[in-house]
Amino acid sequence: MANPSDFPRPRFLKGLRPGPAAQLLLALGAGLCAALAVIGPDRLIAQIEGDRGIPPIANSDDIQVSGIDVETTGKTGEEARAAGWKLAQRKAWEKLSGPQMSDEQIDALVSAVVIEREQIGPHRYIARLGVIFDRARAGQFVGRADGGGLRARSAPLLVIPVLYSGGVRQVFEVRGPWQRAWANFQTAQSSIDYVRPAGSGGESLILTAGQPGRRSRLWWRNILDQFEAADVLIPVARLERQWPGGPVRGTFTARYGPDNTFLESFTLTASDEQAVPRMLDQAMLRIDGIYQRALAQGVLTPDPSLLSGQMAFDRAIEQLRARLLPREAALAGEAGEGPLATGAPLATPSQTGAPAAIASVTVQFATPDAAAVDSALAAVRGIAGVQGAATTSLAIGGTSVMRVTVAGGGDALAAALRAQGWQVTGGGGTIRISR
Repeated sequence: MANPSDFPRPRFLKGLRPGPAAQLLLALGAGLCAALAVIGPDRLIAQIEGDRGIPPIANSDDIQVSGIDVETTGKTGEEARAAGWKLAQRKAWEKLSGPQMSDEQIDALVSAVVIEREQIGPHRYIARLGVIFDRARAGQFVGRADGGGLRARSAPLLVIPVLYSGGVRQVFEVRGPWQRAWANFQTAQSSIDYVRPAGSGGESLILTAGQPGRRSRLWWRNILDQFEAADVLIPVARLERQWPGGPVRGTFTARYGPDNTFLESFTLTASDEQAVPRMLDQAMLRIDGIYQRALAQGVLTPDPSLLSGQMAFDRAIEQLRARLLPREAALAGEAGEGPLATGAPLATPSQTGAPAAIASVTVQFATPDAAAVDSALAAVRGIAGVQGAATTSLAIGGTSVMRVTVAGGGDALAAALRAQGWQVTGGGGTIRISR
């Protein structure tokens, strides 16, 4: 093989010597070219293709009761199964403390029956089922499964379910059981607004098991902006198999935030490999309870350091405006009307003497009825600096979403809404408002 030094170098390159950074880049480029030459581009493309990731189920605000065990018999297996479903619907209705009704009346309120597991014999049916009641029809008789009515939810929180199994940690590298449990979770019954990626395409390259170890706020902000989330949740599952075909011990940890902050941890044990999915479902519900308690205690709030980049940008703009327009800045400071003043209305370009940055902000708001939609839209559109506000997701009886184009950014919009008496959570590109 020829030595690279044997080839003549151009005259203008003879006096140049690459530095350490340039040498590192050249080495990386050479390694990439070698990888392409050895394994081919098809294998590199396979890193983002293939059967990986499980799309989350379509979430609804219906009333769900899970974990109902039934055992029935009949002349045939199908007859026993039909009797088991009716029994499960009756048990679920009793758990909701619904009024006395016949089986036919309860059946008219049911929108779906979820099969968690089942065994069908010639004359016997054993199963664990979940029953989902249509909220529009059953809501007049019962509230949520927890007995409450409408309740405030958290800011949108990105979920990265990390699984340690067989000495390997993974998220979306393969179709794992831990990610499947979170994908099948009916999140409408939780006060946490979960953002659950599917893991398809480039998501498997961005949301890896190593991502929770990163501390860069700019990196996290870029990822959260892609999923329109305010912060991150990291439920961790570690499975340890005692011996082949034997018990499986699971250690589960609830973590959150860009610093991978610890909340709580617990252990569960499955009798064998077939019982692992049931154990993971139980663990997921317990972790959801941990996150809900943390939210109620005020612990699970978006990390303000994630917005430090935007805040630094706003300060730099203010300093630049003060240097270019010192008199106007001084007058604004004496009047307490600076763009960063708490509770101040949004400043328009004519008020500041300089054009304000235009930003698109996602606003979530509770809409128990149609009047709440009109009220929230009118409040946002009436703020100075708002150039447009339109609903992108409408959910009567739940949480609706509007997209707002505003001069000054999300922080200034939040300050103006607080001045009107709204309660505002979140920040940056996504906020949540309520009365």
